[in-house]
Amino acid sequence: MDENSLIYGLELQARALTPQYGESNDVCFFIATNSLKPTNQVHLIQYEEEQGSVQSKVFEHALGEVWKLNSCPRNPRLLASVYNVQKGAQVLTKAALFTLPEDLNPDPEQLKSEYLPWEQVEVLDTEALGERVKTIEFHPNQDTLACVVDNKVAVMQRAESSTRVVAEVPASGSSSGSAKHTQHFTGGKWSHHHQGHQFLTLQDGHLSAYDVRDTQHCAWSINDAHGQMVRDLDCNPNKQCHLVTGGDDGYLRIWDCRMPKAPVFERSDHSHWVWCVRFNTFHDQLLLSSSSDCKVLLTCAGSVSSETQVQAGLDESNFSGADAEERHKLLPDGLLQTFDQHEDSVYCAEWSNVDPWIFASLSYDGRVIISKVPKQYKYQIIF
Repeated sequence: MDENSLIYGLELQARALTPQYGESNDVCFFIATNSLKPTNQVHLIQYEEEQGSVQSKVFEHALGEVWKLNSCPRNPRLLASVYNVQKGAQVLTKAALFTLPEDLNPDPEQLKSEYLPWEQVEVLDTEALGERVKTIEFHPNQDTLACVVDNKVAVMQRAESSTRVVAEVPASGSSSGSAKHTQHFTGGKWSHHHQGHQFLTLQDGHLSAYDVRDTQHCAWSINDAHGQMVRDLDCNPNKQCHLVTGGDDGYLRIWDCRMPKAPVFERSDHSHWVWCVRFNTFHDQLLLSSSSDCKVLLTCAGSVSSETQVQAGLDESNFSGADAEERHKLLPDGLLQTFDQHEDSVYCAEWSNVDPWIFASLSYDGRVIISKVPKQYKYQIIF
C-alpha cells in the first residue's frame, strides 16, 4: 500500500483532524495538535495528487491543547476547535471559532512570527452551560452551531460578531431525579435529513435524536447500541434513517433508526476501541474506521447501502445476460483493506469532501497519512 499513501508528520502529538468542507476544488485537511506545551498548532494541508506532495500552512493555537476540530461546510475559512484550559485547579474544556485570513500567502517579511495570523478568533461563551465541551458541530445547510457540553446541547445562531444560545436539550436524569447524577452527553452530530431539524447525541452506550425546534421531543433512541461506550457516529448522507456507530467493544454497526432493537449490519474487525467511523459521501457502501489498534479499515456494507436501492431500481429490460449481472454488481460485504502504517492509536479517519477515493488518517504520534481506495475496488464500483 506504500505507493498509494503519503505521510505528513507533525512535531507534536495530535488527535484532531477534519476535511476543509467548504473547499470545493482542492483536497485539504485541517489538523490540530494536542500537546501540554504552551503553543499548539493548526495545520492546513493541501494534497497535490499529480506531484504526490503536500503543501502546508501552519497557524498558532495558543488557547490550549486541541481535542476536536470541525470545519464549516458553508465557509472554507471558518473552523471550530474544542480545547482544554486551566482555571485555577480546574481544567475546563472550551470552544472557539477561528477565521482564516483571505491571503494565505503573505509576504514573509510582514509576518511577526513563524505562524500565519488568524483573521479572527472568537472564544465561545460556554461556561454558563457547563465545564466540558465535547464538540462544536456546524449545521450542514444553515449558519447554526450545535455545542455539546455536559448534559446539554446548545443550538447557537451565528450573528455578525457573536453567538447566542437559542435552545437547550437537557439529558434525561437518573431514576433518583438528582441533577448531579445526570449522565453527560459524550458527542453528537447533525442529521443530514429531516430538513436539518434533528441533532443526534451520544450518551455513553446510547443514541438519541432530538428535534431542535422542540427541546422536550426525543424523535427516537437506540439503547445499548454497543456493549460499551459508543465513541463515534456518522449519518449516511444518501440513505435516510441509516447511521453507523463505533464503540469500545471494537464493533462497527449500521443502524436503521426505525428498527432500533438490532443493527442491520455489523463487523468486529478491530481488536480495540473504535474511535472514528465514516460513510463515504459519494459511495456509501464504503466505510472508514480507525481504532487504537493502530489500524484504519476500509469496509464494504453494500447490502445496506443506497447503491443497492439504485441498482435494484434499474429497469431489467434495458440489460440482458452478463450486462445485467455486471450492472447490478456490488462489492462483497466485509473487510476490504487494512491500512497498518500507523504506529500509535488512530483517533481520526476522514474522507476527502472533494475526491471520493482519497482519505486521511491521524495517529496520536502526529503522523498524518493520506491514502487512496485501492484501484481494484475503485474500478469495480465505477465501471
